[in-house]
Amino acid sequence: MKITAIKQQVKRQGRYSIFVDEKYAFSLSENALLDQKIRIGLEVSKEELQGFKDASKFDKAYNLTLSYVARRPRSEWELRDYFRRKEIDEEAGELILDRLKNFGYINDAAFARSWVENRRLLKPISRRRLIMELRQKHVADDVVRQVLEEDETTDRDTLRQLVERKRKQSRYQDDQKLMQYLVRQGYGYDDVKSVLKNQEEY
Repeated sequence: MKITAIKQQVKRQGRYSIFVDEKYAFSLSENALLDQKIRIGLEVSKEELQGFKDASKFDKAYNLTLSYVARRPRSEWELRDYFRRKEIDEEAGELILDRLKNFGYINDAAFARSWVENRRLLKPISRRRLIMELRQKHVADDVVRQVLEEDETTDRDTLRQLVERKRKQSRYQDDQKLMQYLVRQGYGYDDVKSVLKNQEEY
């Protein structure tokens, strides 16, 4: 058997179709193509061809995962869940995870910091709600604790912002309704009462 053609794919730039004996056999990204040292005219055995096909499968899984982590930071658990949903086998998943960790793309502490920063920028949220969200992403409690210790924003700070925003809505002109809403968002009763009282005095 012989590699008879290597053609760049039209729909996916940076990916190449490899033909063996004039028939499509598998595809590889540019980097994987260079790593495998494939060239036109290369003679391949049945075992070598299977090895290239296995490399192609891993290459596809790796590039899919890269696209997934490029959209936003991910926790390690989210990545493992992604492998499960995409039916990426466990061995390949561990290899991909190790590679991404080495590149610094997967780091639960960095993920948690990014999550907290994002939440602080986009909307007022209680520390209790932040803890709950990070636990849902299966970030370890000691990592969550460390990241929140670094965060200087207090619940009183975010409460004031949230009260200001909610007061613009007619349904939250009523103190009782607003208080119930804020407690449901994870804020402590005493903090809520204090912020509402200070707002009224102001």
